[in-house]
Amino acid sequence: MDSLAEAVLSGATADQLEREKVPSTYVAVHTRIEDADLLRGVEDKDVRTSLRIGHVPMPELAPDEVLVAVMASSVNYNTVWSATGEPVSTFGFLERFGRQGGWASRHDQPYHVLGSDASGVIVRVGAGVRRWKTGDHVVASCVQVDDQQPATHGDGMLGSEQRIWGYETNFGGLAHYTVLRASQLLAKPTHLTWEESASTMLTAATSYRMLVGERGARIKQGDIVLIWGATGGLGGFAVQLVKNAGGIPIGVVSSEAKAQLLRGLGCDVVINRSEIGLDGNGPLTPERTVELGKRLGRIIRKEVGEDPHVVFDFIGQATFGISVFVVRRGGSVVTCGSSTGYQHQFDNRYLWMNLKRIIGSHAANLQEQWECNRLFQLGRLVPVLSAVYPLDEVGEAARLVQTNRHTGKVGVLSLAPETGLGVTDPELRGRIGAQRLNPFRAVDNARIPAYAA
Repeated sequence: MDSLAEAVLSGATADQLEREKVPSTYVAVHTRIEDADLLRGVEDKDVRTSLRIGHVPMPELAPDEVLVAVMASSVNYNTVWSATGEPVSTFGFLERFGRQGGWASRHDQPYHVLGSDASGVIVRVGAGVRRWKTGDHVVASCVQVDDQQPATHGDGMLGSEQRIWGYETNFGGLAHYTVLRASQLLAKPTHLTWEESASTMLTAATSYRMLVGERGARIKQGDIVLIWGATGGLGGFAVQLVKNAGGIPIGVVSSEAKAQLLRGLGCDVVINRSEIGLDGNGPLTPERTVELGKRLGRIIRKEVGEDPHVVFDFIGQATFGISVFVVRRGGSVVTCGSSTGYQHQFDNRYLWMNLKRIIGSHAANLQEQWECNRLFQLGRLVPVLSAVYPLDEVGEAARLVQTNRHTGKVGVLSLAPETGLGVTDPELRGRIGAQRLNPFRAVDNARIPAYAA
């Protein structure tokens, strides 16, 4: 381990950190351009085949950037996309970004450092950084924007130069160090551990924008919200946000074990996919869509007396037609992804004749991320971490996500030597309670073993 990392782990002051030399290389999870076609034509595109762990060159900092010593990160599905090269190779993103020249050219490399979540300690700041300093504990927003583009100042997600860090850019968070723009930084919640705080922002903020943000569904008290995949990294936060807003969450899950977790999270109504006969991820015929939609609608009305105001759907092909059918007249289906396929089929008559809306949503702007992070600091949102892996076993962590054998989020320890570290407000943590902060894991104290499910 390099001396700067050792200084971070020893709790060195800002002055001490700045006296330590930044290493010329660092350990990172990455893919290589020569492996871009490695899994093409392979039936089981096992991410463990293409994910590499090793040293890469340390990039120079731009004036508006910071260098963060990463204590922990987490696996998002874009890590799986990057590792499989599907739906597109991420090296195309890096090459196009690099064409801008200047500082952007650093991103076009024969390697791609992955990861779109991180918590850690700032160890260097660029000359143009004003609001952050060496030694600050931070979490990262996954969104990089161009602050000189007019659209960015209306909504950062509408700027054409908006990119997802660690997926559409290089130097991501699954590493010992990461390079972030200062406009990506948020203060780490003081009562959370490194791994807890590193598991929140991408999926929680995405859910926040979908449900609460001005361009999302704008849920209110009493709204009934149907949530597909309710124990996933998105769904687990959606349930909490609906409850916080005074709404009625209805969660759909694929097993009784997940149903038990969801009840523990406080979800009002829990439905197993088997109850409606949805037993696959492929497209449905129009007739089957209506049949399952009617069956689901009957269950919902039996439980709460009404059809849902909002459907939260990131599943895509397997569920989207049902979502459009089952949402009430004038209601909204909000989507941020398509884990079972991008080609959605639905009967448009149920949409237009019943004045329903489909809302597309992607990640979250910095204000939405800040508002979401504030809810964590207040204890109004809690992590949905279910397992933690060391960095050198990130392939196993990503494989768990790839094969959908996980619940909530899967964390990764980077520089942090063990779980349970990084808490600077133990009093607040004690008031909230370790069990409440880890609803998807059994915990007896702040130290939680890796791999705990």
